[in-house]
Amino acid sequence: MTKTVEAIYERGVLRLKEPIQLADGTEVEVTVVTREIVRLPERSPAEILASIAALPLEGEDTDAGL
Repeated sequence: MTKTVEAIYERGVLRLKEPIQLADGTEVEVTVVTREIVRLPERSPAEILASIAALPLEGEDTDAGL
């Protein structure tokens, strides 16, 4: 049987986020794939609003000079 479950590593132990149906003493093989959290650079509300304001309007012809 193959089943993918999510777990959290705490104090040297993998704690499953949901229960699975296994008999006590069942041996399993574990493959660990970590999830990288991508942190965007901190920006002020003014910087965010300026980047939104710079976006073209819907239907605006951005290729007018070509």
